[in-house]
Amino acid sequence: MVSFACSDLTTGAHYCWKMSAMSSTTSSCSTQGLQIYQDVKDYYGKHLKSSEDLQTNACVTPAKTLPKYIRDALGEVHEDISSRYYGCGLTVPECLENCRILDLGSGSGRDCYMLSKLVGQKGHVTGIDMTDEQVEVSRKYIDFHMQKFGYQQPNVDFVQGYIEDLNAANLKDNSYDLIISNCVINLSPDKRKVLNEAYRVLKDGGEMYFSDMYANQVISEEMKQNKVLWGEGMSGALWWEDLFSIGKEIGFTAPRLVTASYITVNNKELEDAIGNYKFVSATFRLFKLPQGTVKEKCLAIYKGGITGCETELNFDVNFTFKEGTVTEIDEELSAILKKSRFADAFLFQPLESKSILNGCQPKKKEIIRDPFQFAEQTKSLKTPSATSCCESKGCC
Repeated sequence: MVSFACSDLTTGAHYCWKMSAMSSTTSSCSTQGLQIYQDVKDYYGKHLKSSEDLQTNACVTPAKTLPKYIRDALGEVHEDISSRYYGCGLTVPECLENCRILDLGSGSGRDCYMLSKLVGQKGHVTGIDMTDEQVEVSRKYIDFHMQKFGYQQPNVDFVQGYIEDLNAANLKDNSYDLIISNCVINLSPDKRKVLNEAYRVLKDGGEMYFSDMYANQVISEEMKQNKVLWGEGMSGALWWEDLFSIGKEIGFTAPRLVTASYITVNNKELEDAIGNYKFVSATFRLFKLPQGTVKEKCLAIYKGGITGCETELNFDVNFTFKEGTVTEIDEELSAILKKSRFADAFLFQPLESKSILNGCQPKKKEIIRDPFQFAEQTKSLKTPSATSCCESKGCC
């Protein structure tokens, strides 16, 4: 599921220059920031010849067979689009039918076309990318895919823009049910602004479902000067606890961890530069709840039927819902399920019904929030057959 995406790095300098021209975002791009993006551009444009040249295993995760409905949708994407896909892995949540989706850093549009198939004719997908050439390529095949999917009207569009300033790309308030992103936020000089913009364009009950790279402590200024570590994504990684504090300040629910795995370095010089830092690649889901939402514990019963999760829904590392089974859930998860696109997939009962429904008091459940804790717990489950997401063209 989680892996490193490198689709938009080679235009970093242009990105920072363009952002500095916008009066509302000049703080995001200092001279140092411009140099960082130029270094990233040089790293990916001149130093790297293929993914094998990367100095970390950020692009390597345990491969898991993609659900058939996703494989089928990917199989219908035009070969020219797929051949220009430079990301690693997929970020595909559940319950997508009829959703309006925004893809941050959409590249050539491969995932957008796959999602446009999954949301159906009544749904819509918007891809935003800072690279003119990528946007041009993605737009070229709109008619091809709409005809292939049998849609009367296009349900996908692509805009050129920057993830810190969605307003400049004319993305309106309360417009999307879901935002996805695959490891591009760690390259942003202003992550708070990215999340704030995401919150703005999400509808009430909407979700931001994204993978990214995280550190076990705040990145030092000295480490931020390392050009290779910027290219590898590590120098721009958030301390994972900052995600929680920034998200709370903006108004999101507490991040819910979906998966996490350790990132290791394959170069002695970089190992020395990193020192005691540790990194994980992790997927979180954040929700925007309506103002004044009442939060209270309750019992939830999954009715089943969500595509690809007909009998079991793995919502996060803490909660897996089996069809017809009663599950006690915390206050915030209760509010999330009731106010989001998942509402119709569940029945809810007051907590007092517990003795009638399952006849016993469940043990208190430990809620895992720390991606490093989860990565440590699952490290022993890694198998030698783990393959590269770059090679397998997607993990889920």
